[in-house]
Amino acid sequence: MDFELTEAQKMFQEAIREFAQKEVAPLVDQAEKTSSFPLQLFPKMGELGYLCARYPEKYGGSGLGKIGDCICVEEIAYHSVGVAAGIMVQSGIGTGAIYNRGTEEQKQKFLVPAIKGQKIAAFGLTEPNAGSDAASIQTTAVKKNGKWVLNGTKMFITNGTFCDYVVTAAVTDKTKGTRGISLFIVEKDSPGFSRSKIHKFCARSGEVAELVFEDCTIPAENIIGEEGNGFRYVMETLTGGRISHAARSLGLARAAFDAALKYSQERVQFGQPIAKFQFNSFKLAQMAMEIEAARWLIFYAAWLYDANKPHIKEAAMAKLFASQVAERVTTEALQIHGGYGLTEESVAQRYFRDSRMGTITEGTSEIQLLVISREIGIR
Repeated sequence: MDFELTEAQKMFQEAIREFAQKEVAPLVDQAEKTSSFPLQLFPKMGELGYLCARYPEKYGGSGLGKIGDCICVEEIAYHSVGVAAGIMVQSGIGTGAIYNRGTEEQKQKFLVPAIKGQKIAAFGLTEPNAGSDAASIQTTAVKKNGKWVLNGTKMFITNGTFCDYVVTAAVTDKTKGTRGISLFIVEKDSPGFSRSKIHKFCARSGEVAELVFEDCTIPAENIIGEEGNGFRYVMETLTGGRISHAARSLGLARAAFDAALKYSQERVQFGQPIAKFQFNSFKLAQMAMEIEAARWLIFYAAWLYDANKPHIKEAAMAKLFASQVAERVTTEALQIHGGYGLTEESVAQRYFRDSRMGTITEGTSEIQLLVISREIGIR
């Protein structure tokens, strides 16, 4: 068993860590205050080959696979969960189906510009009445005069406020259940397409939107893969996305732990740093252990993904466990910071708020448990 990153992965980790420190960290405070994503990061990361590092070099990626994707997400999330959300969608669910199932023409028109940071992608699945039950989506797509016409609403769509296109799931045949769902590429200037921003209390720099399709007309060639196979494509995309989500929780947990450790070594009470009190030292040790456990679960799932081995169970486990670790670590970090942690300027309170998103988005913790239970044979 090899527990080492390759030389290429190590070099990338060092490079993206330096980039995140120099280019992302200075933008976070303003992005959080204004609840806006720093859009200049897309072309900057794209030019350097960091934006969608997992894709092959023939399309402009770095060929680093899901492991490379996780390295990138972790390092960005260390500074900002919200910024990591936008980058994650670009390199994952917003482009994954096009890469896996799209035509070469679609890849050249949508995937390649996304990898370069010239076009921004989003993924439209969740609806007002379809969250965990993704199969119950109500947005429809009907073929008329050689074009597809979409009607419906999508909710909580990351990058939705500024995306150039959104990969959208819609029902093409209501009589076939999940076999009647298809995937489409809806461009921002499509007639009948509109969007509005939704404000969150957490991950504020990651913008989300409500998308509305009112007789939204798109070209026939904008369907991805085969009609009726969209739900299967969605599940493929979400499984890989769970691993990336886990990496985001890992980056957040690392940041919270580092802040707590530093503060506890500097804060003096009763004549000594509070880190030396056994209760706090044990608390920090527990945090460190859980972060390390999450790391190995995540990168094992990423390795399985890259090796084209079964990974549904491991992806769900990684997403679930890492998000729970992030919740526990950020809670303890806030407690260690005490009163200072409650101030608006404190990173501890931001970490605490941001951790709640990990157990909800891209499959709640309950859904992950359902997936795991089925994978171990409980039907």
